[in-house]
Amino acid sequence: MTTLADVADLLRNVRREAGLSQDALARRAGVSRTTVARMETLAKGDMSVSALLRLLEAAGYDLKPVKQGHARTIEDILAEQRRGEAS
Repeated sequence: MTTLADVADLLRNVRREAGLSQDALARRAGVSRTTVARMETLAKGDMSVSALLRLLEAAGYDLKPVKQGHARTIEDILAEQRRGEAS
């Protein structure tokens, strides 16, 4: 993911995976539906990070940095290790 267009696509995809309309996601996140539409299409050419975080959280997602070339985060690895210890 290297461009705002990639982020817009990600937001649209997570909203759809969560089975939410733009209106439903907006209500959950406490933003307007036009904010969701604008961010999914980059209508104004920019994106509010705080709104993005609220929208992702409302769709049931977190935003986590992952080192390029790695599919799992450190948190993923630690959780796997904890599950292994519990078995």
